[in-house]
Amino acid sequence: MTGRYSRQELFAPIGPFGQKKLKEARAVIIGAGALGTASAEMLVRAGVGSVKIADRDYVEWSNLQRQQLYTEDDVKKEMPKAAAAERRLRSINSDVDVTGLVMDVTAENIFELIRDASIIVDAADNFETRLIVNDAAVKEGIPFLYGACVGSYGLTFTVVPGSTPCLHCLLDTLPIGGATCDTAGIISPAVLQVAVFQVTDALKLLTGEECEPVLRSFDLWKNERSEVRAASLKHDACPSCGTKDFPFLSYENQTKAAVLCGRNTVQIRSSITKEADLEALAAQLRQAGLEVAANPYLISCRSDDMKMVLFRDGRALIHGTNDIARAKSIYHKWIG
Repeated sequence: MTGRYSRQELFAPIGPFGQKKLKEARAVIIGAGALGTASAEMLVRAGVGSVKIADRDYVEWSNLQRQQLYTEDDVKKEMPKAAAAERRLRSINSDVDVTGLVMDVTAENIFELIRDASIIVDAADNFETRLIVNDAAVKEGIPFLYGACVGSYGLTFTVVPGSTPCLHCLLDTLPIGGATCDTAGIISPAVLQVAVFQVTDALKLLTGEECEPVLRSFDLWKNERSEVRAASLKHDACPSCGTKDFPFLSYENQTKAAVLCGRNTVQIRSSITKEADLEALAAQLRQAGLEVAANPYLISCRSDDMKMVLFRDGRALIHGTNDIARAKSIYHKWIG
């Protein structure tokens, strides 16, 4: 066998029949950063028939250490990540229908994005987007492969609607907020390890195999790994997969962003943050090299032409822009 997928077809659990299933499958990837590009490349090389990848950001120098689809030329041209990823993925495998979408994934556009999807791969840079996608995936009955990483740490879980707990069920178990890649850094092996777990489960599901409800976590630097059998964490009263109220698809549970009149400032109020731990945030931002000032009511930080003020009630003011999309990108970059 010398065909493109010959070695994959020799792998008995996939075989020629499984390869045909992969060709008929449609994957949607939320985010085109380090995790999204790693998963996208593996899925495209595996011959998944259609791959959509959505991201709102553009390529920067700090991305090149770990975001494997991008080049220095993409940085110089300030290419949107989704557009650069599409071009590179198409050059890797012209058999695959690749679509890069330059967009901010929200409750308003999620259903159009995931229409006809076989699987959804999570590579989002913030937890609110993940909860929106989780609700939409559960509502539509589409498997959702959660993954996150920072530093040398990673975490994965595969949501199979109607069978496993959903992400909302696991909220008390998962670390929400806190360190980000811009405050704690990240090493590429941690990204690839998460992508390996996600894509392995994707290949299983797309070829007709089941996935165990296992919450996997690891710290590569410390050589630590754990698995939690998560079936018992499914809640009948879960608002997402239990009572099916799907709260994160409602306006009330979305991040609110508004341009403040005459101030070149955007206010952001997260749907997740209730009361911010200002002391922990100040330490996190100082560690990332930002200039931070604090008082009992708020902290402020500066970087280049940006100033961000964070209040104890969870609000944030992003000074120096009237662009809501840019303000949200800055907020998620530093706060998560």
